[in-house]
Parts: sequence; C-alpha cells; structure tokens
Amino acid sequence: MTLDAANANSTFLREMIGRGHVYQLTDEKGLDAYASTGAPCGYIGFDATAKSLHVGSLVQIMNLRRLQQAGGKPVVLMGGGTTKIGDPTDKEKSRPILTTEEIAANMGGIKKNFEPFLKFGNGPTDAIMVDNAEWLDQIKWIEFLRDYGKHFTINKMIAQETVRRRLDNEEPYTFLEFNYMLLQAYDFLELARRLDCRIQMGGSDQWGNIVNGIDLTRRIIDKQVFGVTTPLITTASGGKMGKTAEGAVWLNPDMRSPYDYWQFWRNTEDADVARFMRLFTDLPASEISEHAKAQGAAINDAKKRLADVATAMLHGEEEAAKAAAAAEAVFKGGGSADGMPTFEVERARLAGGYSIAEALVAAGLVDSKGDARRQVAGNAVKLNGEPVTDDKHAITEAALDAEGTARLSVGKKRHARLKAV
Repeated sequence: MTLDAANANSTFLREMIGRGHVYQLTDEKGLDAYASTGAPCGYIGFDATAKSLHVGSLVQIMNLRRLQQAGGKPVVLMGGGTTKIGDPTDKEKSRPILTTEEIAANMGGIKKNFEPFLKFGNGPTDAIMVDNAEWLDQIKWIEFLRDYGKHFTINKMIAQETVRRRLDNEEPYTFLEFNYMLLQAYDFLELARRLDCRIQMGGSDQWGNIVNGIDLTRRIIDKQVFGVTTPLITTASGGKMGKTAEGAVWLNPDMRSPYDYWQFWRNTEDADVARFMRLFTDLPASEISEHAKAQGAAINDAKKRLADVATAMLHGEEEAAKAAAAAEAVFKGGGSADGMPTFEVERARLAGGYSIAEALVAAGLVDSKGDARRQVAGNAVKLNGEPVTDDKHAITEAALDAEGTARLSVGKKRHARLKAV
C-alpha cells in the first residue's frame, strides 16, 4: 500500500487509513478516485452462524460506518444463502451445517447489531440490507458451472492459504466448502450488477475471496470494482480481539449486558487504548493523541473514556452511564449498581439459605457448581465485597441491602447483582 492518509484524495480513504482500518487495497488510485465522487457504494458480507455478532466483527461494522460518514452508501449483505454452506476461510474444521430455520432466527438477531452504527433508509447514502439467498437460492447448478465455474481454476483455489493449510494438515476440506469462494465471488458480481456496488471490504483473511470477486466481475460485466481488507485485530499481548475468559463479547444485550460490555473495554490493555479509540470510536484524532500520552493513573481515565464511548455507541448514553456508575459502585463503594447484570431470586429461597454455588451459576459468573467450588477454593468469590471461604455458604436475607439486593463477584472483573423478589 503506497497511499497514506495525507495523500489520499477521498475522505473515505483518509479516515480508513488514518484510523488503522486498512491492511490491503486493490488499485489504490482507482479506488481513491471512485471514493472521491458521488456516493461510493461498498458492502461487507456477514454469515448468520450465531444469533449475534461479536466484537470481532465490530471493525467491519465500523468500516461501513466510515463509508457512510464519508458520504458513501453502505450495503450490509446478510448471508442467508452462504450460511447454508459455511465460510471455511481461516477455519481449521468444517462449520456445522445449520437448518434454514436456525439461519433465519440468527439473521433476526444479527440485524439488530447494525442499527446503532448505521442510518438505514431510502436516501442515496442510507444503508440498506440485502440477503444473498435472494439470488443464491435461485441458482441452477449446471448453468452456474457453465457460466461462472469456467473462470475458476483448481490450481488457484487450492493455492489459497486456508485450503493449503487444511490439506497440509490432512484435515478434510469438503467439496461443499470448496464452493464457498465461488459463491462469494458471485455475490460481488450480483451486487455490482444490481446496485452498482463497487467496493467489497473484509478481514485480511478474505483477500483471496475478494480478488476472485473482482476478477469475476471484470470478466462477466466488464465493471471496475475494488477491494479493501482490514488487519487482523489482536491485543498488544497477542490475544484475539473479543475473546475473554467468559467467552465471546457479543453485541446483543441479551447475550452480553451493557455492564459487561463496558467492562470489556475498561479492561483494554494499556498499549491498545489509543489504537482501539481510533478503530472503534468516532473520537477526534486530537483527543486520541492526548490519551495516547497518558501514563500512570491517567491511563485508567483513558480506558474509562474508551469504555464510555464504545458502550454509548452500541447501547446508548443512558446504558453507558449506568454501566459506569455500576463499576464505580463495585470498585469504589459509591454510585449506583443499577447497571450491573442482575438476576432475580424469590425471597422464599433465601429464607432457607440460597447456595452460593447455585447463585454463581444463576448469575452467569461460573459455568457449573463444580466451577463455583473451584473459584471459592481459589479465594476468588466475594459476597458484598467480603470473601467467601466455604463453598457451602448460604445466602440469606441478612445479606440484602435496603433495596433487597446483594453483590456477587468472581475475581476483580466479574460481578452481578442478586435481587430478591
């Protein structure tokens, strides 16, 4: 990549490069020229493999947001068709096959993830959402092979890193999966043909698939289209972005509470704070530069700022404020714990004593009663800030405050509120 933020003509590429979103570009000058005129149209595909996207997909959502902010038209491509196969890219094992009903349910949940970040509508720069099942479900196999399969060589397909790695490791790579790259390339062709959509964005692992789509579009309809990939987002210590001890950091609030989402960003490694501000917020470069200079206690202020802004973008200002106040209540003993994940228990259960192990499982702080016992043995469990040393400890009404609540903690970062009803 020879372009940098200073010499890019388009607002889109200036922002994308300046904020660290770009890993590779095809035809940099052509893309820059296209993005400088009218309302450039770009898309990213999202397969419906779960009921929510997670933080690992957030950089792609932000790519679409950057495009819209620069006067472009974002297209969210839902993989109602491709999910039936499952993207094998960068996967060591085949994905499980989902039913049509499971895919539809997952799509319903995923669609909600985009609404806080993009403005949808019918205007020239409003985002739209399309489903590739609209055309993929209509494919006639023999005609598809004759018209499009002839443009793909087995030599090139097995040269892709993921395919080669699977074969080298003697892991199965099914014929079903082998077709995925053809269908993704066909998606680009269809969107270019139907919507004049000329930019496909994706993670760095999608480079080969994006280039296939560019080549197929050029061959079939002789239209110039472009590709942009983002770097693999890892933490400063080398961990995968969005992976925590408690599992994936989901974007849907019923799968990851606003409080836990806020805590995820608050726990960002020191070296990642400014980089994550650039990638995942709209904070101006001048403010981010000041936070980048932070040392000592000031780094914690920068982390709270990141957590506040990132949580507000997804869940709204009110939920972000509740989460921050709940964190204050946990760590400093002040403020309100209203934003903390809460689970309800009938008072009758407390009358006879409610097992600490059961409570920890119900709160989602541990996976099982066995895990609860291990956490207690490791001195990681607290009730209202006081250590619990007996895994047979029973929670009674005496543990409740004036609001009928008690606070459970596992370690320094996992907290929940028990509320008697």
